[in-house]
Amino acid sequence: MKVFNKSILMGVFAVGMLAVSSCKPIYTCGDPIPEKKKGGKRLQAVVSERDSLCVSLADQKAANERLVSDNKNLQNKLSGQKNINESQSEQLNQQSEQLSQKDKDLQNKERMLREMQAIIARQDEMTKKLNQTLRDALVGFNSDELTMEIRDGKVYVSMSDKLLFKSGSTAVEPKGIEALKTLADVLNKNPDIQILVEGHTDNVPIKTAVFKDNWDLSVGRATTITRMMNEKYGVAATRMTASGRGEYFPKASNDTPEGKAKNRRTEIILSPKLDEIMNLLNSSGK
Repeated sequence: MKVFNKSILMGVFAVGMLAVSSCKPIYTCGDPIPEKKKGGKRLQAVVSERDSLCVSLADQKAANERLVSDNKNLQNKLSGQKNINESQSEQLNQQSEQLSQKDKDLQNKERMLREMQAIIARQDEMTKKLNQTLRDALVGFNSDELTMEIRDGKVYVSMSDKLLFKSGSTAVEPKGIEALKTLADVLNKNPDIQILVEGHTDNVPIKTAVFKDNWDLSVGRATTITRMMNEKYGVAATRMTASGRGEYFPKASNDTPEGKAKNRRTEIILSPKLDEIMNLLNSSGK
């Protein structure tokens, strides 16, 4: 009985010593595996397994570190891409707004163009009607006295000196007065027509006590006609402009008597008012 108890006591003591000794590290990762060690082959197997686990742990730790680094780099890239995306989105929004504004501007310009074309069409129709009305009213005058044509959207009534004036004079001849009265009657029925009276001469020099040169003479004749149409026939002065161009805008060559005769003329240029077009242009600039 005593021998059995002693054996038990020795076993407990050995286990206790093994437990105590196991609390102290007898092997760390990376150390060589001992050939002979207390504990025998079993301990060596445990140490070998532990070493394998240490290597696996180191590899896993390195892999984790790489993953953390890769994740950080990815986060940086994502952050950079987010900034790029936000910048591109802002640019796209700005471009979209600009495109929308350009589209509105284009639509406004197209609308204004259509309106302007409609106004010009009405003015062209008015010009054609006026030209025909004048032709019908002035049918009794010869072509060497009076001609009419439409040019640049305006009606040009050209009256020769043969019809209006004697040489070097601004006094209107009786037949010229008749033509001006007929013209004034038509113009008074068309109050939206603007009137420009231009005096023209040939290149033969003139100098009198009244007129210094042909330029003076052309201005005097234009002024005489506008005054007559206003004071005698009631055409509003606000509709008329008098100007003289002298010899500087000839209609034909001054080398022949026929050419000189064509150049001695007074042109009454009739054009529809541009108020509608000007109002349209002004409104588009607001």
